Amino acid sequence: MNTSLLLSDEVSAAILAGSPVVALESTLITHGFPYPANVETALAMEAAIREEGAIPATIAVIGGQVKVGLSQDEIEMLAGLGQDSVRKCSRRDLPIVVGLRQHGATTVAGTMIVAHMAGIKVFATGGIGGVHRGHPEDISADLIELGRTPITVVCAGAKSILDLPLTLEVLETQGVPVLGYESDTLPAFYSRSSGLPVDQRVDTPQQVAAIVAARDQLGLAHGTLVAVPVPEADALPVEEAEAAIAEATRQADAAGIHGKAVTPFVLAKVLELTGGRSQTANIAALVNNARIGARIAKAMGQA
Repeated sequence: MNTSLLLSDEVSAAILAGSPVVALESTLITHGFPYPANVETALAMEAAIREEGAIPATIAVIGGQVKVGLSQDEIEMLAGLGQDSVRKCSRRDLPIVVGLRQHGATTVAGTMIVAHMAGIKVFATGGIGGVHRGHPEDISADLIELGRTPITVVCAGAKSILDLPLTLEVLETQGVPVLGYESDTLPAFYSRSSGLPVDQRVDTPQQVAAIVAARDQLGLAHGTLVAVPVPEADALPVEEAEAAIAEATRQADAAGIHGKAVTPFVLAKVLELTGGRSQTANIAALVNNARIGARIAKAMGQA
């Protein structure tokens, strides 16, 4: 274990015992949802992991200390600070927030890095970053991190506000296998299918565990992406989601919004245009992914 990290007693004991642990990000608490949906979702994900017999490890930086396994009080504290007081932490940001003793919420990339330092092998999230529509040079650090950090990331695919074909191309270049969990196609975040093929369909946690074990035996240092469709009852029809995304993206371009500001702007507009249904789908995907992540972590421990 990396001594620069502060692990909760529960997470530390689970890792030392070889028990299944699932990492969780913290940007959904500070930047993803308004209060109280942010706290409720974070706690629902932790509860889903516990129900499956694994230990949740929500990750964040508090006052410059990298913490693995937040208490409910710490989750509530982060939620109350607001976006302006908490820095989104990817690889480039971690030394800044630690060195200057700031508060930081870990992104997909940031959570992967810290989870790997802590010895956690599985991370559950909503949707990963990718290549932005109309801006192919704007590539999320999440994709690069997946190419160099051996963590199994359980998600609902890339956020569908992105260019999904180009995102898959970058993942291929980075050597990242994309597994469709009970799906032959890549999920589209809010919707169950993008129509784009995955590298391999898997139907059980044991199949994922076997692929990850083979990766490790071969000495390959890339991540593995497990793409899980959002539960059908909460999914948006792909046509409805795409119409909202196209309009939100058009508005972002018209307003000259680019770079890291694009995603929060477009997500907020999609929420507005879908009458809140996009948030319902997002939360359902997050909790479901946490549950599947716990099952995979257990299977990896038994492989």
